[in-house]
Amino acid sequence: MKKIDVFTHIWPMEYLDALGKVTGEMTAITARSNGVPMMTNLDRRFEVMDMFGDDYCQILSLAAPALEMVGTPEQALHLSKVGSDSMAELCQKYPDRFPGFIGTAPISNPDAMVEESRRAIEDLGAVGMQIYTNVAGAPLDLAEYEPFFEYMAKSGKMVWMHPARGQNFSDYLTEDRSEYEIWWTFGWPYETSAAMARMVFSGLFDKYPGLKVLTHHAGGMVPFFEGRVGAGWDQMGKRTTDRDLSVARTNLNKPHLEYFKDFYADTASFGSVKAIEHAIEFFGEDHVLFASDAPFDPEGGPMYIRETIKIIDNMDISDELRYKLYQGNAEKMLGIKL
Repeated sequence: MKKIDVFTHIWPMEYLDALGKVTGEMTAITARSNGVPMMTNLDRRFEVMDMFGDDYCQILSLAAPALEMVGTPEQALHLSKVGSDSMAELCQKYPDRFPGFIGTAPISNPDAMVEESRRAIEDLGAVGMQIYTNVAGAPLDLAEYEPFFEYMAKSGKMVWMHPARGQNFSDYLTEDRSEYEIWWTFGWPYETSAAMARMVFSGLFDKYPGLKVLTHHAGGMVPFFEGRVGAGWDQMGKRTTDRDLSVARTNLNKPHLEYFKDFYADTASFGSVKAIEHAIEFFGEDHVLFASDAPFDPEGGPMYIRETIKIIDNMDISDELRYKLYQGNAEKMLGIKL
């Protein structure tokens, strides 16, 4: 059985050079990424991967920051191209280690986002495209971004959705920054959940049937709050008096909870058994894929891989489901065969 780690992050050297020219000094989460040896050092990455045997392989994706947060639309397009080109080269050079890569859509560049996504997928072989939960603070359900989702639905490839929030998003209205990295610990799961809700209630999945979206970190908050998401939102509009919100739910083609269950989720949960169990229970055994979020862990790479594998190996589940989590679902959704 292969273990296909579908959400691991990398900065190929060509991309690192291009990013540095745009950002100059690296700060905040960009500096965090740059400080992890496995992010840029292939020898270290291979050393870590070898700890888990020949059956372990990685799907590559660019690490944060979101392209739209570091430069102009033109710079975002350039970084997207360099990232896809360099990851495609790594996959061609090391196909057993890297059976696929995820392009990053330059979504802040509406004139180019579809064409560059098409190039990454159809010309370079990307298994999907990565976006973030907001576009420099703007929601994903704006009309200007719809051509991207339309293309992705037609392509049959999956959208990888990564949370994005920084310390400038304060926890309280009276403050101008988030303290104690609350923006990351609780903010990122909220970001994922809010983006999912906007996509559902804006009717995005009704407009573009076949759209597939993989949520990072086991689906954010949604599996844990199924009651609030389901029965709670059945009362949508009764808490609001300045507009009629009930139509957002009644205009959908099917009950809103079903759309949330149509999302996909990965197992990157920082060692939480319950998060993975809830993800499987909520999204279903065909909609959860193994991922570790490597190399972001206290050991610089191996810890989250090791702990996630330990959880899945020790879960009281059938061998058939374990196979789906590790390999079967990834092969089916990414269009690869190992």
